[in-house]
Amino acid sequence: MLLVVMSGLAVFGCAGIKSVPEGGSGVTIANGTLFLCPAITTQGGGFGCTAPSGGGKLVALATSGARLWEVPLETSGATGGMFGCTPAPKPVAIYGTPTVAGGLVYIGSYNGKIYAINSSLGALRWVYPRQDKLEPIIGGTTVVRGKLYFGCSDGKVYALDAETGDKEWEFQTGDKIWSTPVIDGDRLFIGSFDKKLYALSATDGSMKWEFEAEGAIAAAPLVYDDTVYIGSFDRHLYAVSASDGSLKWEFSAERWFWTKPVAYNNTIYAGCFDGKVYALNAKSGSKVAEFDLGSPVAAWPVIVDSSVIFASEEGKVYSLDTAANQVKQIANLEEKIYTPLCASNGVVYIYSEAQNLYALDAESGARLWSLPLTSK
Repeated sequence: MLLVVMSGLAVFGCAGIKSVPEGGSGVTIANGTLFLCPAITTQGGGFGCTAPSGGGKLVALATSGARLWEVPLETSGATGGMFGCTPAPKPVAIYGTPTVAGGLVYIGSYNGKIYAINSSLGALRWVYPRQDKLEPIIGGTTVVRGKLYFGCSDGKVYALDAETGDKEWEFQTGDKIWSTPVIDGDRLFIGSFDKKLYALSATDGSMKWEFEAEGAIAAAPLVYDDTVYIGSFDRHLYAVSASDGSLKWEFSAERWFWTKPVAYNNTIYAGCFDGKVYALNAKSGSKVAEFDLGSPVAAWPVIVDSSVIFASEEGKVYSLDTAANQVKQIANLEEKIYTPLCASNGVVYIYSEAQNLYALDAESGARLWSLPLTSK
């Protein structure tokens, strides 16, 4: 199902039928500013001139919901066309959540580019690669100690100088990468569709070890207490030693684990496409509890104080009390939710498939404000 979501829309364009990826990122908050990339919408249809609109941009908002600035991200339109259509620039689809570091916002795009944008003004600092493009970039970026890391659909992991965008190294895996890399010390962890979890040197990209699952890995890993926790399309959640890649335990479910799990007080909380959230002992993998949300869980959860906030695909938002191991529904947005959740100062920010951004009180679920991010 998620593969269908990721593949985007089929629309009638000026040059016939085209497949247009929708995109839509999660929210990042830094220095009191929210950053996200709305999904692309399409206007028109049939054999007339269809023009993508909305989305294709980075938006900066105050925590009150006030717009600060936005910058369009576009590629040149195709030449030619049918019935006298004039090609227009194409907005760029973004799936990975933006990363903010050192006064820059970093975005990986479906058109195979990395953008670095000034976080205060919205001015473009650099683009990688300068010429041509890579294969689609689905996962998010990670910035640590002056380096930018990301995975690409060409199967490679890249490290760039975060200030200049110059490439420092690359590492080739056996298949495409949708996973977002995680850095722990001098180690980079990332999964690939070749069914492997890789541990690389963050300094030079050399491989430290690899762990092979039974299915493709698209989820982002969690590193907690020298252990890497990661879900796979083989319907397993794995706990692997961060030191040598040896398997500590595995937990199986009825469907696959797509979300990045979270850890609190020696317990792993993992949402699954079977509609359940599993609470697992971090050391042994034994099940502490499970909670049926009634709908697949694709959005990454967040921890607020001692509660874990989850959202189901159908738009319901839940708060899981880690002390009592009880879950309660705190909101129902009635809109599909796929993108990672974000929280700050007791407020949870959620971007829905209907292109609305919500700010909810993390304790009560009360809607503080909402904002449509479609084109005008």
